[in-house]
Amino acid sequence: MYALIAFIPILVTIILMVGMNWGAKKALPVSWGIAAIVALSVWKMDFMSVLGFSVFGVLKALDVLIIIFGAILILNTLKQSGAMATINNGFSGITKDKRIQVLIIAWMFEAFIEGAAGFGTPAALAGPLLVGLGFPALAAAMVALVMNSTPVAFGAVGTPIFGAMSTLSSNLEAIGADSTAFQMALTQWVAIIHSVVGTFVPLLAVVLMTKFFGKEKSIKAGLQVAPFAIFAGLSFTIPYIFIATVFGPELPSLGGAFIGLGIVVFAAKKGFLMPKEIWDFPPKKEWDADWNSNSNLGETKESNMSLLKAWIPYALIAIILVITRIPGLGLKEILVSQKIVLPNVMGTGLDYALKWAYLPGTIPFVLVALLTHFIHGMDKESVKTAWKSTFKQISGAAIALFAGIALVQLMLNSGINGAGLDSMLTEMAKTLADLAGRGYVFVAPFIGVLGAFMSGSNTVSNILFSSLQFETATILHLPQVLIVALQVIGGGIGNMVCINNVVAVAATVGVVGMEGKLIRRNAIPMIIYSFLVAIIVGILIMSGFNPLPL
Repeated sequence: MYALIAFIPILVTIILMVGMNWGAKKALPVSWGIAAIVALSVWKMDFMSVLGFSVFGVLKALDVLIIIFGAILILNTLKQSGAMATINNGFSGITKDKRIQVLIIAWMFEAFIEGAAGFGTPAALAGPLLVGLGFPALAAAMVALVMNSTPVAFGAVGTPIFGAMSTLSSNLEAIGADSTAFQMALTQWVAIIHSVVGTFVPLLAVVLMTKFFGKEKSIKAGLQVAPFAIFAGLSFTIPYIFIATVFGPELPSLGGAFIGLGIVVFAAKKGFLMPKEIWDFPPKKEWDADWNSNSNLGETKESNMSLLKAWIPYALIAIILVITRIPGLGLKEILVSQKIVLPNVMGTGLDYALKWAYLPGTIPFVLVALLTHFIHGMDKESVKTAWKSTFKQISGAAIALFAGIALVQLMLNSGINGAGLDSMLTEMAKTLADLAGRGYVFVAPFIGVLGAFMSGSNTVSNILFSSLQFETATILHLPQVLIVALQVIGGGIGNMVCINNVVAVAATVGVVGMEGKLIRRNAIPMIIYSFLVAIIVGILIMSGFNPLPL
């Protein structure tokens, strides 16, 4: 009963956004209000706790807003400098086929940014880049979200794995298990299982793109690019598995994408496995009304800038992300220490820390935007236009993020109550585990998806539910490594539909209000991916395989 009641705010969110096509900025405040009523009446939380955790969520939303602001500012700056026009021409020089362009940008380039930065940054960067290449804004948002799934498990130099291990250490100590061995086995099997299905994610995304946005509205045009799409998938997943197996969780996404990007661009230039006919979207005048951006994204200025000079800002972003995210280089600790702290927010016991220097929105995004003003020799009017447009675009996402993250924080922290109940999210997950029994293998990835859907983070999903997944696997005599791997993988898959990422991408490409349609469409690949990884693990378990008996 408590699990069903806890599910009401999420159900309302899904009905309003997916069923009734409400925008996030309308639906999420309603869902937060319902969660607050449930917290006060059923969970017996005191009013100040409900208010305090909600305010803490509003403060946490600032982190996401800063990332979105930086991503939009980079795009607007490059539009005003003329660099975006040059970049668009450069991609057209590799290929004019939109199916191949999306594989290079939304699969490979996004995976590289995910490996370096994570936290919603990749889709927020790739989406606008695709729009600049002539993709419908809604299509750009959809594919950017779908393809930002397989790399997420090792995004931000392995943070999701370390998040899982931070909660599992006590579970492993209780049974005398080696946490180092468990982490290595977990890393290997997350990479292997993700890769078996993830290799086909590029093809799935292209098929969805041609089905929803092609002139013929058919999957046939997507299937025509199957050889190259699977090749692009393997170009990432093969080095991804190797690096995970040999080196651990920090570099599989970063290294796999770096290697794969070079391979795929070279192959495209040489025409290797390329489709015979070039595919493009229908003429813009034939686009459905909701395909277009509903906000002014600014005009893209033409220029004679060289391709190398145009790409300098993105190259700087990638370099800065790498050198500021790898702990051994020393810069990470310096940036992380630069923070503004609000202790014990409204008596909740939670400290809010704005790590302003470590947020990708400031360093590198805003920093590189400022440098670009000089590198590209921009005049004052162009700079002013870029900044003014960015502030205008960010306003649409603010309400949705404030309400959405307030909702998440309230549900996460509802374990502090007068009714003696676990948090709302834990009550839901425990009930699912109790109901599933030996069929739990098909529930495990969806618990990871649920955590990511609500929190917007694979890392947070793992922190919330890895211990629960481990204990449930132990009770049901299932291999703990494989079940926790499904949790980590599910958290990555959940990025396709998670509220934070959907709102962020919708804002950066200018389709604010279309979040429900994005979630509804992306639920298709999310469900397919989740069931396939569950089937793989189910087959392994039925064969008696256990990578690390405990």
